[in-house]
Amino acid sequence: KAVAAHDPSQTEYYSEITKNMVGKVLANHGLVSPVKDGRITSGFELEGYEDLSREEIEDLIALCDRKRDEYLQARGQKIWDHRRRSAGALSGTLKYEVLKRAKFRCELCGIEAAEKALEVDHIIPRRHGGSDDITNLQALCFSHNAMKRDRDDTDFRGVAATYDDRETGCVFCEAGARIASIGGNELENRLAFVIEDRFPVTEKHMLIIPKRHVMSYFDLYQPELNAIHALVATARQSIQSADAS
Repeated sequence: KAVAAHDPSQTEYYSEITKNMVGKVLANHGLVSPVKDGRITSGFELEGYEDLSREEIEDLIALCDRKRDEYLQARGQKIWDHRRRSAGALSGTLKYEVLKRAKFRCELCGIEAAEKALEVDHIIPRRHGGSDDITNLQALCFSHNAMKRDRDDTDFRGVAATYDDRETGCVFCEAGARIASIGGNELENRLAFVIEDRFPVTEKHMLIIPKRHVMSYFDLYQPELNAIHALVATARQSIQSADAS
């Protein structure tokens, strides 16, 4: 707490970690519900909290305090062992700056921190002489970081940046202004979107377009192909729900 009080970025960093890890675990067990600010999860609410009496709230807080004290008493100094093992670990401030620079997305697949936990990776691994300087760090989801490990020095930062590539005058790049909507839900994800065909061959015919400007389908990265295939399934389900025929 003392460190966080003097370093606002620490508070923001650990707030993100809490929302993406503890909050999701509790939500999966039906104990809390996510609070949404648009598409962003801004926090969590305890299920049924508004129905609790003052006495029940005080009992719940006392129970949490008691469980915490029991845990501390049982573990003792062992709870700090991970810090001793992680001597030389990156500071929370530096990690936050890397994640913020990546806009809280994996710099390989583009997935958001709200969907999958992100980790800070050394582009050139420490064991191969890589430094802790921010220029040698990138944000990867835990899956891709586990795959990369310390076997190579692949820099994925340029890959994620290309997902925002657009070209002025391109009819497909500019088509995002008319994203299709079925049942009040816009058909879009982080890497692709759906529009209604203005000259449909058949009723409900739609076009699925990647957000990145590329010359052909074969220039797409695998995450973009995954995003397109996911929209195919979503659009099909939405159309069938709206028109069973």
